[in-house]
Amino acid sequence: MSEPRFHALLPVRPAVQADESALGELDRATWSTLHAVQPRPRPPYEPFFDERHRPGEFLVAAALSDAGEEHIAGYIRLAPATPLACNAHVRQIQGLAVADWARGHGVARELLRASYAEARRQGAGRLTLRVLGHNTPARKLYASEGFAVEGVLPGEFFLNGRYADDVLMGRSLLS
Repeated sequence: MSEPRFHALLPVRPAVQADESALGELDRATWSTLHAVQPRPRPPYEPFFDERHRPGEFLVAAALSDAGEEHIAGYIRLAPATPLACNAHVRQIQGLAVADWARGHGVARELLRASYAEARRQGAGRLTLRVLGHNTPARKLYASEGFAVEGVLPGEFFLNGRYADDVLMGRSLLS
């Protein structure tokens, strides 16, 4: 993915079908053992959007380049935690990625904050996520945004020859 020089972050917006190619490229470019439990994607690549991952579940952060072009800087996926009616008040972050060229500019924080507003708009009062125990940067970001560790599944994943904890975090959206 090219690394544009940019001068402005645009407001976070809902993803649209036309974002699919850029989001797929971003997802592959940011794949890392720091956060991924699936193997590295290999060609031929699956579509980014499918029946289980619809554009309406994604919020996109974009930046305006010096040339006036929009470049996807990051995304966050916000989905129901489960299909159960008794759990409809909970949304779960099921993916967050920021392009290397956009890191250090508050993109992840902007995406998180936009997800709070979107989850509230959808009627949610609670937001949850799962993060690998060794992903210290993400855990610090989430904690700074009011997420608390609500559970740990020790050794839940075996990645790169090591066991990794699955850390469950959550925060209220009420207040």
